[in-house]
Amino acid sequence: MRLHILGICGTFMGGLAKIAREAGHEVTGCDAQVYPPMSDQLRDLGIALHEGYDAGQLDRHPADLYVVGNAMTRGKPVVEEILNRGLPYVSGPQWLAEHVLPGKWVLAVAGTHGKTTTSAMLAWILANAGLNPGFLIGGVPRNFHVSALLTDSPFFVIEADEYDTAFFDKRSKFVWYRPRTAVLNNLEFDHADIFPDLAAIETQFHHLVRIVPGNGLVVANGAEASIARVLERGCWTGVERFGPGQAWRAGSVGADDSFEVVHDGAVQGVVRWDATGEHNRMNALAALAAARHAGVPLATGIDALSRFQGVKRRMEVRGTVNGITVYDDFAHHPTAFETTIAGLRKRVDGARIVAVFEPRSNTMKLGAMRRRLAESLAGADLVYCYANGLGWDPAESLAALSTRAAIYSDLDPMVEALGHVLRPGDHVLVMSNGGFGGIHARLLARLAAKEPAR
Repeated sequence: MRLHILGICGTFMGGLAKIAREAGHEVTGCDAQVYPPMSDQLRDLGIALHEGYDAGQLDRHPADLYVVGNAMTRGKPVVEEILNRGLPYVSGPQWLAEHVLPGKWVLAVAGTHGKTTTSAMLAWILANAGLNPGFLIGGVPRNFHVSALLTDSPFFVIEADEYDTAFFDKRSKFVWYRPRTAVLNNLEFDHADIFPDLAAIETQFHHLVRIVPGNGLVVANGAEASIARVLERGCWTGVERFGPGQAWRAGSVGADDSFEVVHDGAVQGVVRWDATGEHNRMNALAALAAARHAGVPLATGIDALSRFQGVKRRMEVRGTVNGITVYDDFAHHPTAFETTIAGLRKRVDGARIVAVFEPRSNTMKLGAMRRRLAESLAGADLVYCYANGLGWDPAESLAALSTRAAIYSDLDPMVEALGHVLRPGDHVLVMSNGGFGGIHARLLARLAAKEPAR
């Protein structure tokens, strides 16, 4: 079958393209920003890429089916032409559900935060147990070096996003996946561009709970009132909870972030790893519980996590210059800011943490989280905000941080200011869910060009 994928350079659609190609389909695709590394990965797979959303590509890349990403909207010429010609089209999640997931034991990881990391942990645990899982993850796990993989295994791990499916299907993506094992990692208000309030998101999560079979398992964060409300609306599946005081919890935590895994009141082993923060311990507990449901012994799962290398763009060290370390992290929500800073603080103790962030997500651009910003960033010693094109005033939101916060609408002056203020021993935490104008490389180059402040 010939597939033409609209919005192919997105993480989900790019992973889907890789899986489709590995399944033997002829794949082409388009996007408005065709650039490395995704463009290189797709071309290495023999996938022709078209730049832009013009209607003419339908003649240059004729297909049996058009797979439409959720970034596609009415009004784009290629979308209008598909509709006008009456050409066959589906969403990415629907194509996956109909062509890849049938017959699979799907392990789906949902939640506002930690989906990518927990999915990567779970896939790695299953792989170490010899189960050879397929997966589709919204990031690149360093243990696999790819974001998606198709195998002949009955197990398939998927990052289950609550964002809507397509312009013609406004349900959350995860309702298509029909998991046997479902992880509900956490649940907060997000995606203010499509959800009016937290209750609306809880309804979508309950749609997910409704399709988990009775002989499946729901792995739920026991510390979240929002998830408790979701389950109280009806659950027809066994539930195992993780978190403080739950059946799955972390015991003693070492100075090196190692921690005891406690299940049903008994210590099962110790995870020794480089990951920081309570949020990652919670992710690990969820992954262990889900893997155990798939038949992986706890000892095997704990051993695998001790060799888990993390995910690119999750506290990824981009470089160290003159004793100044620059990290890249995908955090784009106040809760993620707070937990990421707290995890780094435990690791670096009294060293200075300089948080550099970009309010880039639709939720942040709309200002839905602006009142939480100062509190979420308070754990950093200095805060730099890149406020380009916002419809609200970040100075007002960060006023509580006083002189610790600085706001810039242009990257060059911000990089220059950082070059003057940074000194040996500092840890620069760059947080964004986008490319952030290549600030990591620009900052490292600036630091290398001149001695830092003393």
